[in-house]
Amino acid sequence: MSETRRKLTTIFCADVQDYTRLMGADEEGTLASLKRCREAMGRLIESHGGRVVNTWGDGLIADFPSVVEAVRAAVDTQNELAGFNADRPADGRMLFRIGINLGDVIVEGDDIYGDGVNIAARLQTSAAAGGIVISSTVYDQVRNKVAVGFEFLGSLMVKNVDEGVPSYAVKIGDARDETPSAERSGPARPQPQPAPVMAAAKAETTPAPGGQQRLYGVLGVIAAVLIGINLLSWQGVFWARFPVLALAVVAALAWNRDQILFNRKITLLAILALGLAGINLFAWTGQFWAMWPILGIAAVMGVRWSMRR
Repeated sequence: MSETRRKLTTIFCADVQDYTRLMGADEEGTLASLKRCREAMGRLIESHGGRVVNTWGDGLIADFPSVVEAVRAAVDTQNELAGFNADRPADGRMLFRIGINLGDVIVEGDDIYGDGVNIAARLQTSAAAGGIVISSTVYDQVRNKVAVGFEFLGSLMVKNVDEGVPSYAVKIGDARDETPSAERSGPARPQPQPAPVMAAAKAETTPAPGGQQRLYGVLGVIAAVLIGINLLSWQGVFWARFPVLALAVVAALAWNRDQILFNRKITLLAILALGLAGINLFAWTGQFWAMWPILGIAAVMGVRWSMRR
């Protein structure tokens, strides 16, 4: 059995922008370019005291004992790869996105797991092609020690992490100055089955849109059936409104479980408030009693929002 322990380390996560498109256009050429870029990246990582933990498909994860050296390795990597891409056509360039986080991880054998890896992977998916995004824990350590600029991107919501993760884009050149955003990263593209460390990172950071859409479809069918039964057996009462409202709340909770745009706890309170308002309106007796619990929920939401870092 491999020994399991914890350590504080700097996690470096990288993958290729538009890898599926590149493979579709030229499999052999893309694989040759990937091998060349990955060899250069591995060499630079080792030269800065880092260790390649795992590679998978077009991705790579490394860890560093030094936060400063991790960022320097990322900058050197992007600069060297920019030279590699300089003479290539625009639609054939192999552009990596890099995310870096300083965090506590679980070490098992040669692999690392945990929220520290999860956050690094999420930062990577939020980087622009050819860019680098770092967490605030990394920024605090390197802001006066690395000769690059930084741009604050705000708090990035990460699945299974309650609070947003303040993040920064590393400014390393005009071609890579584009401000990254979670929305621009697009839907997850098909990938080969990852090795354990990459599986942990990707599974925790990428929602499963197919499963969520199936759930919405099932809930929609149930709601339609209930409404149909109510109408076909009409006795002057639209009783289906309450179970349909319950199904809508379930759908909203499912959406909130995987969304990354807003604080999940605050959004949960908002869903609860809307559910109470719906119950009040559907069972209207001339009094809007829901305003008092909604006011209480609004107060809790305001307190949580004001306490966010």
